Amino acid sequence: MAASLAVILLLGLPARKIFEKLKLPGLIGMLILGVLIGPYGFNLLQEDMLKISADLRGIALIIILLRAGFGIDKDDLKKIGITALKMSCIPGLIEGLFIAAASMYFLGFTFSQGGMLGFIIAAVSPAVVVPAMLGLIENNLGTKKGIPALILAGASIDDVFAITIFSVFLGLYSGSNINIGVQLLSIPVSIILGIVTGVIIGFVLIVIFKKYHIRDTKKVLLVLGFSILLNQLEIVLKTKLQIASLLGVMAIGFVIAERISDIGKRLADKFNKIWVLAEVLLFVLVGALVDVNVALKAGGIGIVIILIGLTGRSIGVIISLSGTEYNWKERLFCVIAYLPKATVQAAMGAVPLSLGVESGDVILAIAVLSILITAPLGAIGIHYSAEKLLVEKN
Repeated sequence: MAASLAVILLLGLPARKIFEKLKLPGLIGMLILGVLIGPYGFNLLQEDMLKISADLRGIALIIILLRAGFGIDKDDLKKIGITALKMSCIPGLIEGLFIAAASMYFLGFTFSQGGMLGFIIAAVSPAVVVPAMLGLIENNLGTKKGIPALILAGASIDDVFAITIFSVFLGLYSGSNINIGVQLLSIPVSIILGIVTGVIIGFVLIVIFKKYHIRDTKKVLLVLGFSILLNQLEIVLKTKLQIASLLGVMAIGFVIAERISDIGKRLADKFNKIWVLAEVLLFVLVGALVDVNVALKAGGIGIVIILIGLTGRSIGVIISLSGTEYNWKERLFCVIAYLPKATVQAAMGAVPLSLGVESGDVILAIAVLSILITAPLGAIGIHYSAEKLLVEKN
């Protein structure tokens, strides 16, 4: 495993730098590197590394979400409120249904099979979106109207919504006695539990930081430790009770930054430095999950279905932003920022196949293809459109 870590770091950093020199997002270089050195490429990563890949990716995602929580402004949250809730469900719902309908027409899927595919694809990728939004916050782009905070909040809830609806369709397919109403009700309950748990942990940490003199490095480790436990709590309880742990992780950072802002700023700087390592691990390991040969099996029909889904998602974003003060440029940017897919598709794409779902191999192929198309497309789109479509905060 140590050798694999060395390979990831020694090749990942140059890969990121090369793409940045080409005026492209560095994450694309790391994703491509992951594909090349992963088990479906030159197979340079040891089995032990691949076994703990999910845990490492989870920790890396927690680090960037904590950084996001420290960077969200309370005034921005007041601005985006209801709009963030709409952005968290309407685009994903429309995209999922568009893909379900398209797969039924083009592939002969049943409604339950189409729904599984639709809501695997429908989840936006926090791994791609969150770092990009933090970059905008640091550069004061779009922050006047709270656009980065809107995308951050919406994207973190979007996954909860998509995964829950996916489980509904999986239950319908398997014929299990599933209560759809209860499943849908679990979404707001999950969001509330995630936020409340994160806030409680945030206040516990504040009490500890005020009572005991602890160096900032150790504070970072405590915050990270509690955040990982929150994420694991979601995994342990997922069959009985759903908790939107990623939203809770952001809440931890937000509460600390709001209540003890001086410490919050210092911890944010520390997490920025840790992110240098976490970013390389996250994107290289996500890339390592991608089997290009599987994606190619989806063919032209797979591309058509994905594009139909993105059309539905774009319509959903426009609907969600109707009645807001955002101009057409800002709305267009939100459409672009909601394109990338990677995290959920890499984690969930093979689930139907592993459970014996008919055409599970096709679902996996289209899920992998969606990563190859939308992660670079979305990352490049965000990178190049931000300065043209958003204004700096005065």
